[in-house]
Amino acid sequence: MRPVFTAGQVWDISSQGRSALVQHDVYYGSVNLTPELFEERLPDIPEFFSRHYTDAHRFGLVSLVEACTDAELDFRVGDLREAAILVGRGSVDANVDSYLTLLGIDPESTATLDALEMFVAAEQAVSPSDVVVVQGALTRTVGPCFTVSCGCSSAAVQIGNARRLIATGEVDIAVVTGVDVFNVGLIQKGRRLLRGAQHAYDAMDAAGMPDLLPSFDSLMRPYDRRADCINHGEGSATVILESREHARRRGAHLYGQVLATAMTRDGLANPLASDNTGSQLVSAVRKCLGDRWRIDQVPYVNGASDGGAAVTAMEANTIRELYGPDGTVLMTSQEACFGHHGSPAGCLGLALTLMMMELGQVCPTANCEQPADGLPFDPVPGTRTRPLDFDYALSFNYQIGGVKHAMLLGSPDAT
Repeated sequence: MRPVFTAGQVWDISSQGRSALVQHDVYYGSVNLTPELFEERLPDIPEFFSRHYTDAHRFGLVSLVEACTDAELDFRVGDLREAAILVGRGSVDANVDSYLTLLGIDPESTATLDALEMFVAAEQAVSPSDVVVVQGALTRTVGPCFTVSCGCSSAAVQIGNARRLIATGEVDIAVVTGVDVFNVGLIQKGRRLLRGAQHAYDAMDAAGMPDLLPSFDSLMRPYDRRADCINHGEGSATVILESREHARRRGAHLYGQVLATAMTRDGLANPLASDNTGSQLVSAVRKCLGDRWRIDQVPYVNGASDGGAAVTAMEANTIRELYGPDGTVLMTSQEACFGHHGSPAGCLGLALTLMMMELGQVCPTANCEQPADGLPFDPVPGTRTRPLDFDYALSFNYQIGGVKHAMLLGSPDAT
């Protein structure tokens, strides 16, 4: 399967609830970016640097190029010279090989040229700031350029940072990328370890513990009564935010607005648990709404359920508290289209939600065919979009044990 490059390709898959996951012992969402496809989009990067790129570098650079094409921005002529370049990273899987290679090298017996190669590889790849370094070099930006790492909320938090940088006038335009790589071999090894751990886990008092011991060998099914697993994936998604004045000045297509963002944490002592009541996610939503908007103006929520019971319970309780027991809100998740891929989810959720708003169609929840009993929302099961005319939406992202993030989104003309 070829990589999914464009917004149109993302919509084609998501609007039909299709799953791009492939089973190799475990189900996994692979990008399959060949050297030829990378070279086709970025032919002018010096090979001295590019030969040391990890998959995270390549994915992040390609998604930036695709976003620029969609936005009709040309970084080669300086369109992003003053831009903020912001990256969200959760996983460090792409950095491990470079780190271990550097750790194991003997400086005394290494040839001079080999040492130089190792130095370049290490400087580019041993820290979570890996992708933003090469994106900054590609765009030649002189603006803010940094990474945030808070798991699956990372890119969503960067969207909030971008909004604040623009609102304060520090920049007119910001490029936000979420990129992560989960090592398939590590997932497979973890699966084998969990088989042994399950016996100990079943015997202990698991009160307050998260759903950490899922199977990986069946398809993830968010909001479905058969949901019993999480499937991981890899990839990158980039969105471009700009001030309204900057966008209008250059005649840009406006997909919509990021009206407000907020983040909270559950306040639990257990670093691997979340509060299933969803109380802090409710708090984040209410901070977004403030006194300006009402929850009944928001008929759609882009959820972030990965198929795990803990996340679904948190989302269900959040919706129940916000909308009441008789709410009619639609909430769907597209995680099962490409796998739970960490940081990219924030950018993908934002982009897809704004496309849904623009087209007046809500994408179904991928792989949800038999909705679980008692859901306080409609997960739009099946493989067809649901017509909905809406100007406001919410988008959720979570880090287990950490940040709960909410975004309030609006159509271009929403006030």
